[in-house]
Amino acid sequence: MRLSFGLLVASVAAGLLSVAAALLAMPASSLQFGLAMLLALLGHVLASRGGRRVRWAVAAGIGLLAVVAAMRLFWYQEQVDETGWLAYGTGAKAALLARWRELIDRERLAALGLALGVLGLAAGVLALPARGRRQGVATAVLALLFFAWLGLSFAREFGRYPLLDLLGTVWPALLAALVAMGALALSGWRADRRWLLPVGLVLLSLGAVNAYADLAAAWSGWWVMSRPADGAFLQVGVAVSTSSQDFPQLSQAVEVAVALAGVQLVAVGALRSSREAGAS
Repeated sequence: MRLSFGLLVASVAAGLLSVAAALLAMPASSLQFGLAMLLALLGHVLASRGGRRVRWAVAAGIGLLAVVAAMRLFWYQEQVDETGWLAYGTGAKAALLARWRELIDRERLAALGLALGVLGLAAGVLALPARGRRQGVATAVLALLFFAWLGLSFAREFGRYPLLDLLGTVWPALLAALVAMGALALSGWRADRRWLLPVGLVLLSLGAVNAYADLAAAWSGWWVMSRPADGAFLQVGVAVSTSSQDFPQLSQAVEVAVALAGVQLVAVGALRSSREAGAS
């Protein structure tokens, strides 16, 4: 029990340090602390009491998210040497567009890992027994509102970009968002007494929608630049910044906080709900 509590404290501390590093424009440190937070949370889940199916499903989801965090850290370290480079000319444009597409493919792979991680967390939620609480209607309505918001955002892209090409790129992030919203809809009937689980799923849904929006924006920019009819006199460049421009980076810190807090609250809430169901 002491080990489990210690790992939870370590996870919270690492998460706070990750948010602080993001606020101070230290992306490498933020990624490192984020990975440490997920690993400590994984240890907490495995060392805690609770239903076996719930614990293993949640642990699998956190483990997959930790793999995504490790991939992002590796990619960032690869890109450090490319800071600020810019190319010009017709031949350079093709090379830059190819590099841009490579970065989009990496983000799509990370989104696939996110989707698998969210599926694991959702499986943990579904493994919890439904207890017939009336408050479950509230989470179902909230999930429907999230779904309508996502649908309206996606509908705006219909006439501007080829739909099949867009879906071929963003489907992992879109799947993660839909799964998170589905788990949110069901969480009210399975929530712990402190409602940590539904709050965590709200944050997880926001993080997944943000991942979808970022991936869609990156692809749409690449698609506009790569159209044969456009860009005859454009000079495109891809840069990776590791400096402290726009310091402090509040929006990035908020994104990190939402993502990490969502995973942490879902994990802790699922474990609490499992123990409460076993005690009743």
